[in-house]
Amino acid sequence: MSEKIKLKIDGYEVEVEKGATILEAAKKAGVNIPTLCYHEDLDPSAACGICVVEFENKGGYQRSCCTPAEEGMEVITNSKTLRKRRKMIVELTLSNHHVDCPSCAADGKCELQELANHFGVETEAMPSVLEDKEKDKSSVAIERDPEKCILCGRCVEVCENIQTVNAIEITDRGFEANIDTPFGYGIGESPCINCGQCIVYCPTGALKEVDHLEKVWDAILDENKHVVVQEAPAIRATLGEEFGMEIGNVTVGKMYAALKRIGFDAIFDTNFSADLTIMEEGTEVVGRIKEGKDLPVITSCSPGWIKFMEEYYPELAKNVSTAKSPQQMMGVLTKTYYAEKEGLDPKDIVSVSIMPCTAKKFEAQRPEMSDSGYQDVDYVLTTREFVRMIKEARLDFKNLEPQEPYHALADYTGAATIFGATGGVMEAAIRSAYYLLTDEDMDSLDVTPVRGMEGVKEAELEIAGSKLKVAVAHGLGNARKILDKVKKQLEENGESEYAFVEIMACPGGCVGGGGQPYHSSIAMRARRGEGLYKEDSELPERASHHNQAILNLYEDFLGEPGSEKAHHLLHTNYFKRSVLTGKSIAKATGAHEKHLEKAAE
Repeated sequence: MSEKIKLKIDGYEVEVEKGATILEAAKKAGVNIPTLCYHEDLDPSAACGICVVEFENKGGYQRSCCTPAEEGMEVITNSKTLRKRRKMIVELTLSNHHVDCPSCAADGKCELQELANHFGVETEAMPSVLEDKEKDKSSVAIERDPEKCILCGRCVEVCENIQTVNAIEITDRGFEANIDTPFGYGIGESPCINCGQCIVYCPTGALKEVDHLEKVWDAILDENKHVVVQEAPAIRATLGEEFGMEIGNVTVGKMYAALKRIGFDAIFDTNFSADLTIMEEGTEVVGRIKEGKDLPVITSCSPGWIKFMEEYYPELAKNVSTAKSPQQMMGVLTKTYYAEKEGLDPKDIVSVSIMPCTAKKFEAQRPEMSDSGYQDVDYVLTTREFVRMIKEARLDFKNLEPQEPYHALADYTGAATIFGATGGVMEAAIRSAYYLLTDEDMDSLDVTPVRGMEGVKEAELEIAGSKLKVAVAHGLGNARKILDKVKKQLEENGESEYAFVEIMACPGGCVGGGGQPYHSSIAMRARRGEGLYKEDSELPERASHHNQAILNLYEDFLGEPGSEKAHHLLHTNYFKRSVLTGKSIAKATGAHEKHLEKAAE
């Protein structure tokens, strides 16, 4: 049993576990000490000083985010001096900040804006010492505005210590300190894998996605274009919270209603192609298990993980499933199967996806994602962009009457909807792999050992008399643990203990993607995942091989899972990338070693 201590917060006695910070003790006492650089998922940097507190009968100040609570402490969180001090810190921060709140992507979500309002800061009365700094628009997925950066270090913390990518870093010291990419060449030429976790954790609008919203509106309002849309599993578990609904509330019917009212010509669902992915990937896994070839099979749904593999683990490319992600499967079907059925010219079709993921913007523009003869997915909107779109259309999302989509390419099973949570792809694949190996369904479709928010999960399954070991990792720091283990086993023994491995780049899986609402915590991501599992449990069909629309697609168009046509349209291969590209290629070798060493520490 852990040791407890007692202290007073503003005269209120509270008991906490020894080792808790003053900030945590205050929260337990019902007092919210203002913070700016602090985030509950990250190690405290104590960079901003907003959270300072005083003590009864003791001089000095301490930053509550990193100061341990002690037995008998009497903490003061609110005084004239503290209020003045905190307001001054906010004013100093704003004096070196590009204040364009009404047009900022983070307006209404900005933690600095919230603090300025809280302390009654008047920006027009403050002198500005803002230096002109050029925006970084080198990436196809992420845009960086240094003039809005407050040097909190959250982006560096999540990139270095959670994702272990090291695409951004703090350069120089003191007043010259800056957050930049290696060699200052920009996000697009850094080791960035486009996961967007830096955006989610940024307290201001210094980081955001590359915006496709106006291009989508232009297409919808063009009478000569036929605009179709697909929506990822995680979207339905997140939209509601942005409109005042409970976190984890699955709003699939309202989502379809909003898309219809906005004016899309056809509404599909990425859940359909998630079921299709399982049919292709499951067939591939079963085939490799029977042949004992290139095991383990590693999932390929997460484009952030794929780019990470290409840069840091290219020797494992042969182990990655060749099945495209659900987004790209739907994209290629839109401009082949759907165009053929509806008598449409593919050049007139605009294919839009709504994703919880900034890396999907990068994936859609990969040159190999054009097996339809066109770019298979034209534009990718994040959850944040879709929320803006609903608001621009002046829709009362919370009170929309649920509707159904237009097309069979939106039919899905429970196996598809859990793709949005960590472990979901693995569980969906197991449900169908079991059937493909035994010709019967599992007694229970709930594969609970692969569920939950633990960073690395392992399970051993018995299927058709054989024991198969599987692993799940979410967040790339956790992925390294599995990948390093697999790599070592293959080098030493020529085989791995695992048959199948799921990797999701973002902590929590797609429900925690870089395109999701700002400031989502691990706890919030867990609740979104629970919402998807709840929908799975309530759907009439819960295994991808029972999706009749998928079976019809094979009969009408693809032939059978793994057929020559299916392989041409629905599969791809990946390749080794340099960690740095473009004009920085001459320095890539040294930089690559530097980043590998830093990430391994």
